[in-house]
Amino acid sequence: MKPEKLTAIFRSFESRNFQLFFFGQGISLIGTWITQVATIWLVYRLTHSVLLLGLVGFASQFPSFFMSPFAGLFVDRYNRHRILIITQVLSMVQSLALAALALTGKADIFTIIILSIFQGLVNAFDVPARQSFVMEMVEKKEHLGNAIALNSSLFNGARLIGPAIAGLLLAAVGEGICFLIDGVSYIAVIYSLLAMHLKPRKIYPTNTRPLQQLKDGFVYAFGFPPIRSILLLLALVSFAAMPYTILVPVFVTDILKGNSQTLGFLMAGSGLGAFAGAIYLSSRQTVRGLGKIIALAPALLGIGLIAFSLSRNFWISFLIMPIIGCGMILQVASSNTFLQTIVEDDKRGRVMSLFTMSFMGTVPLGNLAGGTLANYIGAPNTLILGGICCIAGSFVFYKQLPTLKPFIVPIYTNLGIISELPSTDLPTR
Repeated sequence: MKPEKLTAIFRSFESRNFQLFFFGQGISLIGTWITQVATIWLVYRLTHSVLLLGLVGFASQFPSFFMSPFAGLFVDRYNRHRILIITQVLSMVQSLALAALALTGKADIFTIIILSIFQGLVNAFDVPARQSFVMEMVEKKEHLGNAIALNSSLFNGARLIGPAIAGLLLAAVGEGICFLIDGVSYIAVIYSLLAMHLKPRKIYPTNTRPLQQLKDGFVYAFGFPPIRSILLLLALVSFAAMPYTILVPVFVTDILKGNSQTLGFLMAGSGLGAFAGAIYLSSRQTVRGLGKIIALAPALLGIGLIAFSLSRNFWISFLIMPIIGCGMILQVASSNTFLQTIVEDDKRGRVMSLFTMSFMGTVPLGNLAGGTLANYIGAPNTLILGGICCIAGSFVFYKQLPTLKPFIVPIYTNLGIISELPSTDLPTR
């Protein structure tokens, strides 16, 4: 790769705070992915139930659906840096508690569900705070899209490494050590947050009641067609596609006749595709054209899900997983970049909480529905149905693009992304 191309990909590293966060978070995220793989393996080993796999997935994510709007308001009103330090400490405590239970042989499905709910509550505040905090870490606004894409590549680079390590650790030492490694890994990101030097963020004083501010956030987001359409598409894709993550153990044991290492390699394959997609987004110089990526990515994801569900061979399944990972990250990261670009800063936390609600909040409902459906029609048919829904959502959103473009042109013009308005009668917010 040419040096200038490499410099373009990592241009947001000019901000020291983002550098600190990137490397600290990178270590922590590997631990997070090790725990995610270890958790679904532990649940399936203890219960051999796809329904309980869905229930645990539901427990870890449903707090985001209910709490994210309130968390977004909290993130807009208070110091995001301090919020992140607190959420990382609480996440470390959760992982160490899970490690203690697993190492002493006292982990059971009930305690796993309780700890999953606790982590879900933490994530409801952590995710919108983290998404909104990117803007404070990056000194140049034109580097925002690059920082978000690099953040996504970091997440998926860890998703490539973490599951592969988890597969080896599960076979060698069991789930408890996996959870312990995750707990210790949080030290890196907590240190990086404490080492930052940040300019004080201006928090706009308001006499508006919190519930009214919450309502204002909903009206702002869902009253603006581009934001509304992206949030709805993201919710559909998360609901229909993400259950594949809890159904993979079923394919591993019942269809591919594999073990924990097989699970780790398949999840790493998904991470490989997602990492490649995130690197591609990092190399883009502008947010222009993201609409088409957002529209086409769910179709790519849907095709991958259908192909994976039909495979009965490990190597074919492994080669399909990068398609799934790439489709997912292209849609999620592009949607994130687009929203962060156009949203007003005093509403950033609330909009990103709705992003979290659409992306992560609908996952538990999808996991529960996916686990239930798989119990009756089988895991392969469940994924085929999810893939069809993704392709349908992609088609509908693509057809909407011409009607959404006039709403975006004035914003891009004000931000200097494009030079002039093509007409004087374009709609605005």
